Amino acid sequence: MLAFIDRPFAALAAGGGIHKDELKLIFSMFLSYPLAGILKRLPDAEAWKKNLFIISVSLFVCTGIFSLWTGFLTLVGSSMATYYVAANVKSPYMPWIAFVGLMGHMLYLHAYRELFPRPGEVDITGAQMVLVMKLTAFAWSVHDGRTPEKDLTDHQKNRAIRTIPSILDFLAYVLFFPSLFAGPAFDYAEYQRWIDCSMFDVVVPSSKSGGGTKRKRKIPSSSRPASIKALWAIVWFAATIKFRSWFYVEYMLGADFLKLGIFARLFYLYGFGFTSRLKYYGAWNLTEGACILTGLGYNGVDPKTQKQKWDRLTNIDAIQLETAENARAYLEAWNMNTNQWLKNYVYLRITPKGKKPGFRSTVGTFATSALWHGISPGYYLTFILGAFIQTTAKFFRRYVRPLFLKPDGVTPGPYKRIYDVVGIITTQITFSYASAPFVILDLKDSLIVWARYKFFVHVFIFLLYGYFNSPYGKVYLSKIQKKRVAAYQAELQKKIEIDGGKNAGLGAGLKDTLKANNESRGDLSGPGPLGVPEDFERDVIDAVRVEIDEMKARKAAEIHAQGLKNRKTL
Repeated sequence: MLAFIDRPFAALAAGGGIHKDELKLIFSMFLSYPLAGILKRLPDAEAWKKNLFIISVSLFVCTGIFSLWTGFLTLVGSSMATYYVAANVKSPYMPWIAFVGLMGHMLYLHAYRELFPRPGEVDITGAQMVLVMKLTAFAWSVHDGRTPEKDLTDHQKNRAIRTIPSILDFLAYVLFFPSLFAGPAFDYAEYQRWIDCSMFDVVVPSSKSGGGTKRKRKIPSSSRPASIKALWAIVWFAATIKFRSWFYVEYMLGADFLKLGIFARLFYLYGFGFTSRLKYYGAWNLTEGACILTGLGYNGVDPKTQKQKWDRLTNIDAIQLETAENARAYLEAWNMNTNQWLKNYVYLRITPKGKKPGFRSTVGTFATSALWHGISPGYYLTFILGAFIQTTAKFFRRYVRPLFLKPDGVTPGPYKRIYDVVGIITTQITFSYASAPFVILDLKDSLIVWARYKFFVHVFIFLLYGYFNSPYGKVYLSKIQKKRVAAYQAELQKKIEIDGGKNAGLGAGLKDTLKANNESRGDLSGPGPLGVPEDFERDVIDAVRVEIDEMKARKAAEIHAQGLKNRKTL
């Protein structure tokens, strides 16, 4: 690192109680803004200048601001290894070779960090986590580029790489400085469309051209949405500094915490979780804003408002998360790009062609997500409990929520607002409890904190599992809903008969409302956010059924083969 850059951060850290590397990380994110402005103004027709600028800035950040020479070489080394495999291995297993190698390397870095911890210091692990998403996606996109289009999904067609890019293009993609340490990750196809400006081949209204669409540059102005993201980041970072002095793990582990009443403890639990999220809100808003400033965040034009959209790389929706009424809404608002990576490049890739995703896809995605985050025990305490929370929440959506709607499955019932408010409070408290080990990381301290809350979420999840699987659970609630829907059907049918067929809309309305009723119950299949299984119980049952079916098929084949053999003998 450069000494004259390091000195002011060391001085600030000494007086502010924050590690200098944390200050440097925030500084490097803010520095991305003016540098992104320069990048955007480099000639569109000379992509090599932009690529070289991106790589140079990342090199400066890693080695000039931080002392990460080895770390930078690690990023370049793993990137070039993936590039070589993708370009030269023609096997259909090529993406899996890259995936296993990258995840193995990631696991090694996590283990090294766990065995030789350096609290507060920034290492290359965070950047490597972002890189793993980019590189595995790159390998799969190259594979898709060699696959006939008829065998690809729409998403795969859109992201397929038909021609291996140059090394300069590739390195600029993986070392894109606005998202180097904290993301957001994105696919190579998106980077290619940005660098050649084909992303902006859309007619965009321009206020400066008298209502026309003429512009001197292809990349539209993005300073306003980028500035809004930066302002929000400042708010979140300022709140982080303040809230850290109020909510911290040492207090939860201390004797004074035991003097608090139950409601005070619950409030502190939520405050602790909220405080731990604030720094991510700040970092992700800041990096997304820098990506927007380069133009990469551009996502076309809203057909209704005719305004430009800049949400291509959105990674967090703080408002949705803090007001989420259920587990899925909560997790979907968090680390969105990781959710998409797990879905498109793990969950759906594990699933054999022509078959529906099942137990293997769920477990593989869950394991990938857990290992990608790290090997600290706290991660696994959170993820395992999260799987049961997801399943329980699905039971509520499928069997309880419809009872708070009118029988048409759409119109809120008289107590729906109460259900929603209780849902918000329950979701926030439950995930504050579940995510505490994710922040604490240490096994012993995590269990101590949970014990000080009497493991109440575990107890409730256990009781709810028992209830939903009892005679008065899923079966009983389903019967109640079926009776409500049947009565509603009969009432609508009467209206149709009285109407004499004059109002054709009633018949169509009957079908539409019943369809909405079924949809409102939710779908228990598909990948859960962040790889957390949404219905682990169902996945296990499906796995057992598949195994039994395969055993029967093998047995039938053996009997058939034996029969043919006996015929030949005769």
